[in-house]
Order: sequence, then C-alpha cells, then structure tokens
Amino acid sequence: MVFATNLGFPRIGAKRELKRLVENFWNGKLDEKALLAGAKNLRLENWQMQKSLGLDHIPSNDFSFYDHVLDTAFMLGVIPDAYKNVEKTPGLATYFAMGRGKQGTVEGKQVDVPAMEMKKYFDTNYHYIVPRFDQDTTFSLNSNKAVEEFLEAKSNGIHTRPVIVGPVSFLLMGRPSKKAAPGFSALSLLPKLIPVYQQLLKKLAEAGADWIQMDEPFLVQELDQSAGNALKSAYPSLVQACPAVKILIATYFDRLDSNIDYVLPLPVHGIQLDLVRAPGQLDVILPKVPSHMVVSLGLINGRNIWKTDLAAAIQVVEKVVDHLGSNRVFVAPSCSLLHSPVTLENEAKIDPEIMNWLAFAKEKIKEIVTIKSYINNGPASVATELEKNAAAMASRKSSRRIHNPDVKKRMEGLKPEMFKRKSPFKARWSLQQNRLNLPLFPTTTIGSFPQTKDVRQVRAQLKKGEITDAQYWDFIKKETEACIRSQEEIGLDVLVHGEFERNDMVEYFGENMSGFVFSQNGWVQSYGSRCVKPPIIFGDVSRPKAMTVETSVYAQSLTSKPMKGMLTGPVTILQWSFVRDDQPRKDTAFQIALGIRDEVVDLEKAGIKVIQIDEAALREGLPLRRSDWNNYLQWSVDSFLLSSTGVKDDTQIHSHMCYSDFNDIFTAIQRMDCDALTIENSKSDLKLLSAFERHGYQNSIGPGVYDIHSPRVPSKEELNDRFHQLLKYLDKKLLWINPDCGLKTRGWEETRQSLKNMVEVAKTLRSMS
Repeated sequence: MVFATNLGFPRIGAKRELKRLVENFWNGKLDEKALLAGAKNLRLENWQMQKSLGLDHIPSNDFSFYDHVLDTAFMLGVIPDAYKNVEKTPGLATYFAMGRGKQGTVEGKQVDVPAMEMKKYFDTNYHYIVPRFDQDTTFSLNSNKAVEEFLEAKSNGIHTRPVIVGPVSFLLMGRPSKKAAPGFSALSLLPKLIPVYQQLLKKLAEAGADWIQMDEPFLVQELDQSAGNALKSAYPSLVQACPAVKILIATYFDRLDSNIDYVLPLPVHGIQLDLVRAPGQLDVILPKVPSHMVVSLGLINGRNIWKTDLAAAIQVVEKVVDHLGSNRVFVAPSCSLLHSPVTLENEAKIDPEIMNWLAFAKEKIKEIVTIKSYINNGPASVATELEKNAAAMASRKSSRRIHNPDVKKRMEGLKPEMFKRKSPFKARWSLQQNRLNLPLFPTTTIGSFPQTKDVRQVRAQLKKGEITDAQYWDFIKKETEACIRSQEEIGLDVLVHGEFERNDMVEYFGENMSGFVFSQNGWVQSYGSRCVKPPIIFGDVSRPKAMTVETSVYAQSLTSKPMKGMLTGPVTILQWSFVRDDQPRKDTAFQIALGIRDEVVDLEKAGIKVIQIDEAALREGLPLRRSDWNNYLQWSVDSFLLSSTGVKDDTQIHSHMCYSDFNDIFTAIQRMDCDALTIENSKSDLKLLSAFERHGYQNSIGPGVYDIHSPRVPSKEELNDRFHQLLKYLDKKLLWINPDCGLKTRGWEETRQSLKNMVEVAKTLRSMS
C-alpha cells in the first residue's frame, strides 16, 4: 500500500501558544517546569491530530523552542566557548543565550554574551542560528531530545518518524569560527561527527524507531566533489552501524539535478523529492531508482496555502506506483509544514469564495491522506473529497475577482525609462547633500520603533470595535510625536515616524492594496518566538489610494530634521506573502512595484525628502541553484527600480537588506542604484564588506553596527571598535551609522540606551575626522 507521510508540523500552536510560553519564560512569568509542561502539551496535540487524520508516518523531533538547527548544534555539543560558562551544566539558559544573547544574572553570576549569527534558511523567511566550526571542534551527544520526544509520543500510543538534520547539511550550514585555520573546511570534521550520529541512531533504534528522516536540503544546491564524497562516506557508515532502522533522506526547495549521482547509489532506504518546486525531476530520477529504495513524493505544497489539484497529484502517484509498486511510494508535502499556518479552522473572516481555495497545514495533511485513500481503496472511498476539490479548482480558475483589466493595461505600458534614475549617483548625491545638510557619519534607524503592549492593545481594540478610528489615530499621533521627540533627544540625524500604525511591514501594505486577503490566525514562525502572518495575494495588485503620505507628512511637521518616508519594496512584499501560483512571480512583483512607485511619487510631492524602500528579502528570493540566478536577479532588481525611479534627483532613496551574502549578488546591488543602502552586518563576518571594497561600491552605505535581535545593550567601546572595522573597507564620506534592522521587537529602555551609545560614537568620530 501507499503510505501517507509528513516531514514536519508547525511547532508554534494554532494560536501561537509556544510564543506565549517562551516569552513568559524569558520574562520570568513561567518557570522551567511550566515551560516544559506547556511544550509537551503542544507536541501531544500535534501528534494526536496527525494520527487521527490517518497519517502513517508522523514526525517527531520537529518541535523546537527556538530553531531546529540550533537544537542540532546543542544536541551535538557544538557550543562556542563564549557560552560554555553561562551555567555549570549547559541547559535552557545556555541554549537561549546562543539564540538571542544574554545580559544579566544566571546562577548568581553576571553574563554578557551576544546572540550567535542568524541566517535565512535557504530561500524561506525562517531564520536559523549558524553553527561555528574550526579544526578543534569536537562532538558529543549533549542532549537526548530526539530520543526523549520519540519515547514521549510512544508513551501516548503514537509511533513517530524522528526528524534529524543530516550530518552533511549540518556541517555545510555552519561557518568557520575565528579560530579556524586558513582553508579550513567544515566537511573535514565528518569523521569526528559520524560516530555521534551513529550513537544517536542506535539510541533511537533501541527506543523502537523503525524509520528516521535525515534532512539534507543542501542536496538541491550545486555540490562540489568534497560534499559528494562526504555523502558517500557518511551514509554507508550510518546504515552499517544501525541496520535496525531505515533512513529516508529528505530533500526540498528545489531539484537534485546532478546530485542524483551522489544519492541514488547510497544504501539508504528512501529519498524525498520536492515535486512542487521541481516536478520535472521525477521523470529523470524514476528510471534510476534502485530496487531497495522508497520514493517519497512531495506533491502537497508546504510553502504556500493553495489547495492541491488532487486529480493531477493522483495521476503522478499512479504513474510512480505503476513503475515501483505501491509499497515503495510515500505521499508527502514538498517540505516540512513548518512554513505553513496551522489550520483554517480558526478563520472566520476570510471571504468564503477565497477560503475555498486555501489549505493550511492540517488541511494539507487531509489532502495527503485523500490521495493515499484513493490509491489504496479506490476512487469511491474519497469521491466526495475529490468532487469538492475539483469544484474549488474550477472556481478559482474562473473567478472574476482575480483579474483587473486596468492593471494588465498598465503592465503592457511599461517603458525602459521607468527602470532607471534620471542622473548618476554622484550628481544626485551633491544635490541631496545641499538639500539635507547632513553631517559626516549621519545617524538613522531602519524604520520601526518598539511596538509596546499599549500599541498592540489599542490596535486590538480598534479591530474589536471597542474604540473609533478617530480615537485610534489620536493614539497613533501621540505615539509618533513621542517617538520623534525621543529621537531628537538622542540626537539622530534622519528620523522615522516609528510605524506604530503598522502591524507588520508587509501586512500593512497588503491591507492598503487590492488583490490581497488576510487571515486571522495564519501565523508562521520567522525566528525564535517571532511569528508573522503573511498576506495572501490572490489576484492582480494595485494601489487604490495613498497608503503612508498623511502619516509621513504629519511626522515631518513635528520636526525640522529630515523624516524618512517608510515603504516596503515589491520583492519583499512578494517573498513575505503567500503568492498566487497562476501567473509568473515576476508579473506579480511588477504589479506591486507600480503601486509602490505611485506611493513614492506622492510622498515626494508632499515634501518628503528621504524615502526608504526596504528590500530585506531580495537575497532571500535568490534561487538555490546558481544556474537560475540571472533570470531572478534581472526581474527582482527591475522591480525595485520600477518602484523607486519616479522621483527627482534631489530626493534621496534608501533601501535596507537583511542577512545577505553580498558577494553572491553584488552586481545586482550596484544595479539597484539606491542613494543609501543599510544592511544587516552586526552578526555577519565583517569580511563580507570586502565585497564593497573589492567591487568599488560608490553609493552610500550603512552597515548595521549592533544586533537588534538581542535584548543586550552594546557598549560605546564595542560600537566604536566595530565602526573602525568598517572604515577599513568603506569610504567615510559615504558611511552611515545605524542598527542592523528595525526596532519593533525591542523594549524602549534598551532601545534608547543602544541608540544613545551609537550617536555618541558618531559624534566622537566626527570630532576626530
């Protein structure tokens, strides 16, 4: 028979229960015992639900308090020296210090450690903590989490398939530590790592596990011979050491291509294929699958929220069953459902027509089980489900709500001059300096300021109808003025209004544009306890009216200093939304860009001199295979240019980018031609900035000087040292001083002190220049 399987389930809870548990623990409102008990209840609820729906393979060890890559590093004893003395025996305090930093008291002693580097998980909006390796790194089984959670499920009558980050991908996801020797490769550590994986697999086998899922997402990227050799070395050793368990290698987010030659000869028992992102790979792989290997068909989109065309998916399964036989076929999502919201059951306000087109994680499992039932029990067993699915597919295809003739006409009228600024940067910069009169090393922030409990509460009151629009905006104006006065007191040079009217940097714009719809509880994890609720782009996008002009003009009226108009860029809106899949992503990006372009022009007309268009996710959207990069970089940068080039030369255009390996996309960054670019930098290797020096970047730039994802306050000495490091790579005349991202998630006390330290460093540097 065909088996219904899952690669991972959202860990946050249908109503973000995990977020509240963890944050209450951090705030001292819950002790460790209560935190662990609450987490145990969440896991059990997820397992029982998946079992009740009819899954054959239910994942365990997919739960995490912060991040599953951090879990793996902690499990394997990869704890940097700075964190080894946080507590006597590494536990939750050490674990959370690695993820978010720690400044305070632990076990009666003062601790001050920064958070470890954080990076986007391939091309998703999920972030992982980056392990650090060097030639002296050792491994040991520091945690039995995977075994304990398997036994926890087993004690409740649920047999699970443990999920483990594979050894090769774990090493490749890391970076060399400062102690790493020149030319060091993390893969050289494999002989020391494999015995610990063997130990873990044996413990799982003794606990009763029969299948183990090894996630090797790097298999969808171009691998060199050393990585191929690592795979050839690792998996035979694991299989031989623990023959009692079967290993499924899980790949996702793209195609295997030439890496097929590394995978198929391995003595593992199964391979998971992403047939949503890369459906064409099946025809290449299927004839080559060895007789001992199961194929797990990733047919249900784990990254988006549209219902699956079940009739089309069933045809694929039937084709594979005809070739391999039913016992060698699993039906699965394309990747872990971590990247999907939990369930539609808590949605009461989505338009019924659009709701009928959607499937969240729980509904996706139902789709998997429906396909399994069709193959195993025949069409009659799921006739009702198939009929409803076919009706939903037809409804979405024919709906008039998806298409807007005016948008399509405007897209047809795009002209080459709409994709470039009127003059080169040097000419623009001179005009902008005369207009803005900024000092050397101008200081600014990225945009948002702390979204306090009061702000969130007033927003909730508005949604519930407990206060009027007038009362709400009166509150927002007071918060905005207080924020501006605080920035003036701190001494910042270019101010922001604080974004108190915005629930999220993408959701806010989606709410003010056509073609979007919103869930009430469609939350997905971004990092740690940070969850986002992506908008759903279901149709053609346009901007019916101005979205930010009134707020920006009000903020500018409160100060004589330049006030930035704050916008989110088209690629970031695209990347951080659930996007329609019935037209190319490029077309949707251009539609959004036209709406942002209209907003930029209106801000300029209203007297706003500085306009920031954040493209935090531009690097995130880069295809995983280099052979696909050029096409994406062409249309993604074109989208930014389309949004930003409608202004005069003396209007200064800023942008912001997060977690970017700038060496990879430097030509694209140059082509964006923004006047000032702020970048995440505080947790990245400063050597990344050598790309700006090497490529001769001529526009102004603000590498983040401190990490906003940690609650710790950087000292003036620390900031001064970091800034002097920046001066080794960048022209001081074009250098800005700023944090590395928005301050929305921080508290006011730490924010004020951090910014005061930053501004004082800037003033000192000016006096010395």
